[in-house]
Amino acid sequence: MAELQLKSVEKVYGSGFKAVHGINLTVEDGEFMVLVGPSGCAKSTTLRMIAGLETITGGEVRIGEQVVNDLVPGKRGIAMVFQNYALYPHMKVRRNLSFGLKLKKEPQAQIERATDEVSGILEIEQLLDRLPKQLSGGQAQRVAVGRALIKSPEVFLFDEPLSNLDAKLRASMRVRITDLHKRLREEGRPATVVYVTHDQVEAMTMGDRICVMKDGHIMQVADPVTLYERPANAFVAGFIGMPEMNLAPAVLTFDGVPKITLAGQTISIADGLAERLTMRDGPVTFGIRPQHIEPVPLGTPDALVGKVHNLEFMGHEVNMYVTIGDTDFISVVPTDRFDHAVTRGSEVALRPNGARVHLFDKDSGENISLADQQTQN
Repeated sequence: MAELQLKSVEKVYGSGFKAVHGINLTVEDGEFMVLVGPSGCAKSTTLRMIAGLETITGGEVRIGEQVVNDLVPGKRGIAMVFQNYALYPHMKVRRNLSFGLKLKKEPQAQIERATDEVSGILEIEQLLDRLPKQLSGGQAQRVAVGRALIKSPEVFLFDEPLSNLDAKLRASMRVRITDLHKRLREEGRPATVVYVTHDQVEAMTMGDRICVMKDGHIMQVADPVTLYERPANAFVAGFIGMPEMNLAPAVLTFDGVPKITLAGQTISIADGLAERLTMRDGPVTFGIRPQHIEPVPLGTPDALVGKVHNLEFMGHEVNMYVTIGDTDFISVVPTDRFDHAVTRGSEVALRPNGARVHLFDKDSGENISLADQQTQN
């Protein structure tokens, strides 16, 4: 395996449209890096530039010690798993797995050994004599992963490989792929992986680190816990987390102690957060995760009052949708703590956990409430 580096990488199409804006990213040897973002954020374009399927307009892509900008895909030491599996329909699974090694003219005994090993790792031994049309979606995707794995590439590239599977199969394949990555690491054969998805659940459960992208820019690179607890900006805060973070326009004021006013209501800021803020008055974006804002009795200090407009009973918890001013807030309440007298139209008070409040610059979106303004890159 090898380290992958993107240095000031750009992509400009002939029309003049700039899809990728000089991004810098390092994927460590053996790391599982996920590129995530909404449709059109250029995550797949970035992956295709790494693979050599898109030309690089500017900057440098390096795999190991080699700059690969001008190398054809077959010379880059990469293996790619696509969304549509891309299996050869006329070849049985055994030949689909081994075809790349045959093209490289590897000894037959080595090919057979590698095929047996990979099929065993992925538990597809019973599928070796089937054609792709005889496979389920999950089976076909395992074969596609095996075809990449058998090549022992420098870097594995996955382009939304699970998007065609149903929810249950997606969850199963997430576990299989991450287990495979851990197994290879434990066996001393660490796999460097770049995995593209629009699904933040995949990103949060699979990646060692996650690169969040928007409009061809990198918004933050960090491990899943850091992205959730210390989002660098309002975009990352709103994109990462289920349900997404509550975000609302507010005004920060200092009158002896810092306070936040939103929807005509004023709440105090917890001591820890107040210490982290610079003395700046003015408009901000207030952020609090649904898990960190709880219902309290009406009249409780530092609570926001609004009306319930929807309730979702999820079994172990209740998603309570509350309109406060012009903003809809979500509060996630454990079922055993939910007041079942609350119905649609009820007036309720929600109190944010002061230590979990985030404040973002109104214009730049930067998280101004972090203890430091450094993000992981």
